[in-house]
Amino acid sequence: MSTDSAMLHAKLKEFFGFDSFKADQERIIKHLVSGNNAFVLMPTGGGKSMCYQLPALVMEGTAIVISPLIALMKNQVDAIRGFVSGNDGIAHFLNSSLNKVQVNEVKKDLISGATKLLYVAPESLTKAENVAMLKEIKISFYAVDEAHCISEWGHDFRPEYRRIRNIIEEIGTAPIIALTATATPKVQSDIMKNLGMPDATVFKSSFNRPNLYYEIRDKSDPKRDIIKYIKQNKGKSGIIYCLSRKKVEELAELLNINGIKAAPYHAGLDAKTRAENQDKFLMEEVDVIVATIAFGMGIDKPDVRFVIHYDIPKSIEGYYQETGRAGRDGKEGQCLTFYSYKDIQKLEKFMQGKPIAEQEIGKQLLMETVAYAESNSCRRKLLLNYFGEDYQTENCGACDNCLHPKRQFDGREEMSMVIELIQALPERFKIEHLANILAGEMNSIIKSYHHDKLELFGAGKDHSAKFWCAVIHQGMVLHLIHKDIESYGLISVTAKGREFFEKPYELMLTEDREFAEGEDEDDDSASAAKGGGGGDPQLLAMLKDLRRDVAKKKKLQPWVIFGDPSLEDMSIMYPMSYDELKNCQGVGDGKARKFGKEFIELISKYVEQNDIERPDDFVMKSIVNKSVNKVFIIQSVDRKLPLEDIADAKGLDMEELLDEIEAIVFSGTKLNLDYYIEQTLDEDIIEDIYDYFREEAESDSLADAMADLGSDYDELEVRLVRIKFLCEVAN
Repeated sequence: MSTDSAMLHAKLKEFFGFDSFKADQERIIKHLVSGNNAFVLMPTGGGKSMCYQLPALVMEGTAIVISPLIALMKNQVDAIRGFVSGNDGIAHFLNSSLNKVQVNEVKKDLISGATKLLYVAPESLTKAENVAMLKEIKISFYAVDEAHCISEWGHDFRPEYRRIRNIIEEIGTAPIIALTATATPKVQSDIMKNLGMPDATVFKSSFNRPNLYYEIRDKSDPKRDIIKYIKQNKGKSGIIYCLSRKKVEELAELLNINGIKAAPYHAGLDAKTRAENQDKFLMEEVDVIVATIAFGMGIDKPDVRFVIHYDIPKSIEGYYQETGRAGRDGKEGQCLTFYSYKDIQKLEKFMQGKPIAEQEIGKQLLMETVAYAESNSCRRKLLLNYFGEDYQTENCGACDNCLHPKRQFDGREEMSMVIELIQALPERFKIEHLANILAGEMNSIIKSYHHDKLELFGAGKDHSAKFWCAVIHQGMVLHLIHKDIESYGLISVTAKGREFFEKPYELMLTEDREFAEGEDEDDDSASAAKGGGGGDPQLLAMLKDLRRDVAKKKKLQPWVIFGDPSLEDMSIMYPMSYDELKNCQGVGDGKARKFGKEFIELISKYVEQNDIERPDDFVMKSIVNKSVNKVFIIQSVDRKLPLEDIADAKGLDMEELLDEIEAIVFSGTKLNLDYYIEQTLDEDIIEDIYDYFREEAESDSLADAMADLGSDYDELEVRLVRIKFLCEVAN
């Protein structure tokens, strides 16, 4: 058929109301209409869907669009029907959400030739009755959308996508157009090979999104940071990605409590709730959608102004695609990601037990994410380079590393010291243990291994253990050091690392950096948000003195009374009653009643004497620590049931059950888990960890405890003994 430009432009204007094509659209459409295969690589917002929608409307027959996103199918079908008024049969979708009557309606329109575009989920495409029906109609071409799902190296791998070629051959061959917004060269060749189209012409648009700003932030207090950021960007639309459904629900609730209109979106919600929440976001009834990374949202909203990753994604491709949902209209798009190495360790834990080949791929993709997060180079350059595109500009002017360069130093001596230490130890150890040895930080694990007697113990005491952890991470990124996921993260030296040790060369490493809070230096809440005592410094000093006196009287560590974040909250919020006090971070009802009296009296007196107007500005309201299964758990513990049985009864895993138990304990309720702890843990282990919390710990932080105690104890043991300690001493 004629692929005359004038005709295509006329149809573009007639159906879609546009006067001209974007970027490569016209070339791609002409190529497809002429009966050729095409592979289209175009970033989110580049206009991929036009590349198959317009050809489908002008070509003879029906175009089959294979898409994994049910939500997006409905969006696109509605959009096409809107463009071509008076003919609802012109576009349909076929997926598991349709009932029998609806399926028959689709079949009727297909057979009559009314339908030009049929969106199909890959699972529906493989059903025998659908294959039989599609054999009866003329197919203009096949469009494989989100084609990266074909590749195991892609970020959303879907095994059923690898069967598409066989099904196409069974139904009847026609030109194929594969489209994706993210594909590395490796993924690209995998897709073309699997779809049996090695001859396809590749149309590749630039992956650069100049309007997007990329920033990685230190994950020290992400909830407070997020609430503050959204309040400073009032009324703007945004998406927040989390790793788990539980975190999605929790964060959406926290935002709403803090006056931000937000809704959750994840695969565990029923279809009706999901659709309602998506519509609320599209119709601007809510400003923020909180969603799981794993769930492809298919939200075609042009004015998303920010995308926040509460948890780091599993791959650069996932990160690029998710951040790509910001600023699709070419205007402002802020991409903020909260990063801590602890999240990487969690993701590594999920990989344990998977097939080795899958682990290897997952591990490599994850290491690339770590390299990106910890890098001091231009983020835009790194991203584009990952997708095989060369970005020449020296300073992009729109990422944290270009706007606030990190300080660098030649770290050859430091790296050599790390490698020497690893090689000096007959057994292998985890990162934190090695860092503690070099920083000369004494703890029970170091004592038990006599590692305080090593020549290198304290050899790097000019720096903190955190600094040495950062050096080791950078050694991993540079492939000088290897971390074995299978053996719980034990560290070894690679061949490249041994070569470096023999002949050290200049090695520019990055100093550890605290991320800046933003431009508004005089905003009180900025330092408060960082836990920097942004409240009343005079009151904070008085509260710390009072805490020290109470701790002395009760022969306890000061943090057991109230942690620093609790005192900082008190210095911002000036609580003058038990109800107000228990809303401060880490207080809860039990602690408020046990230790609160003198603190409330001190604050009330201070407020009165200094004529203080109590604030109602930026104070993060926290969700009351609550456990959904509180009564059941308390009764089961009273009956001395094994924790495994309690978890099974509520369909929880052990980590989730401990989260629930901690919520109960942190809100001040006593639980006696001795029957389980004494049966499960060795007496010496209980004693060591208990002594650590009683004598050494500076807070109740689990991360600090894991770093200080080192690799001899696992997280479950530390959490159980911490619960015991808090119940016996603090509650």
